[in-house]
Amino acid sequence: MKLGVMGGTFDPVHTGHLIAAEEARVKLALDTILFVPAGRPWLKAGCFITPAAHRVQMVRLATESNPFFELSTIEVERPGHSYTVDTMRELRDRYGSKVELFFILGSDSVSGLPQWKEPEEILHLCSLAVMRRAGGLPPEQKKSEQLLSGNRDKIVFVDMPVIGISSSDIRERVRKGLSVRYMVPDAVERYIAEEDLYRCP
Repeated sequence: MKLGVMGGTFDPVHTGHLIAAEEARVKLALDTILFVPAGRPWLKAGCFITPAAHRVQMVRLATESNPFFELSTIEVERPGHSYTVDTMRELRDRYGSKVELFFILGSDSVSGLPQWKEPEEILHLCSLAVMRRAGGLPPEQKKSEQLLSGNRDKIVFVDMPVIGISSSDIRERVRKGLSVRYMVPDAVERYIAEEDLYRCP
C-alpha cells in the first residue's frame, strides 16, 4: 500500500490543496491520501488560527466526494504543538512497515526542512513528495542541501499546474465580502457563510 499524507492548517482548505493531492495520487500511484489538519502548528505559534473543529469540518466536506481522500484527525487530537515527525511516527506505528508513506509538501517548504523537528527522522519514516510547478526546476536547496544529499532516494518531485490560490487570500476575500466561488468547494463556501468565518479582521 502507498499512502500519501497531506498536512496543513487548512484555514480554509481550498481547490489548490485538492488538485495537488490528486496530482500526487495519480502520478505516484498512491492508494489513499490522508488529509491531516494541524492541531497547533508550531510554525504559526502566536498567530490566530480558526478553531480546529471548523477546519476539520471544512476538510471533511471538501474530501468526502473523492473515494481516495480520507480525513485524519490525529494531529488535532494530540495535545501540544503539531510536528510532522510525531505524525509520521504515529502513522508508521498504525500502518506498519509494509506501507510506503509519502509526505506531500510544496517546493517552497523544502528549504525550511532543516528547521523542522527531527528532519532526519522524517526522511527515515517516509518519502517526500515535493509539489512543484509544471516544467519548473527543483527548488534551491541551500541550507537543506546537506540534509537532502544523503536521502535523494527519499525525495520525488511531482509537477503540477500553477494554481494561484492561497488560504490567506481566501480569508481576505471573505473579510472584504468578495466571492470565493471556485476557489473552494461549494460545500466549503456554504460552510464559511453559515458559520460566519473570516468576517472579522
